[in-house]
Amino acid sequence: MAFDVRRFDIYRKVPKDLTQPTYTGAFRNQVNELYVDDPDKDSGGKIEVSLNISLPNLHCDLVGLDIQDEMGRHEVGHLENSLKVPLSDGHGCRFEGEFSINKVPGNFHVSTHSATAQPQSPDMTHIIHKLAFGEKLKVQHVQGAFNALGGANKLQSNALASHDYILKIVPTVYEDLGGKQRFSYQYTVANKEYVAYSHTGRIIPAIWFRYDLSPITVKYTERRQPFYRFITTICAIIGGTFTVAGIIDSCIFTASEAWKKIQIGKMS
Repeated sequence: MAFDVRRFDIYRKVPKDLTQPTYTGAFRNQVNELYVDDPDKDSGGKIEVSLNISLPNLHCDLVGLDIQDEMGRHEVGHLENSLKVPLSDGHGCRFEGEFSINKVPGNFHVSTHSATAQPQSPDMTHIIHKLAFGEKLKVQHVQGAFNALGGANKLQSNALASHDYILKIVPTVYEDLGGKQRFSYQYTVANKEYVAYSHTGRIIPAIWFRYDLSPITVKYTERRQPFYRFITTICAIIGGTFTVAGIIDSCIFTASEAWKKIQIGKMS
């Protein structure tokens, strides 16, 4: 399937929670910027993905990962760098996988499509422990949606339902005081669940992660705050304190004078 560049809209807005400025102290701060570019040009057009998900009511022999995108990739039962851990005496499974996706719209999904025999009623209730893209940013005070689906619990959902997670992946750059850049990705998510049918009957459910990339990059730049700005801030705080104190003192004096006049009026 050909990739349609018209799907990229450079005027799309990045959610506000991904672009909030962050302050790390009196002498350092982080400035957020937005720009249109692919910041990690050395990635070979790939994004690394880390997925950790538990399906407590589906046997490991049935669980698989499928990957497809608009460049024509269609892989069923991806096995490289993946691990299946039996749960609940073998009745359930935790799937952990590390894989890469192309920087084009596509999807990856957890399903039974790669199983040798399809079960009649696969139970796709699940808990997502982790879904992250790119390098993990271990930077203090950077709060972002790097693992937005971590902790998502669908154990109370319809066992026969499919789950659609619609992801908007936002490239993210962190630049430290030395100018070194690290690349990662945040994402926003919307989800729905449904039981699907075709003319032949009920469609086998799956857990879909459908993704698209934002053309807007979020950049966090760590900068050393000038000392004069710190002094200015302190002076502003002190000045504000005196101003408030003066207002309070004026109010008390005015009230006191008014009370004296009332008392004099009563005496006369």
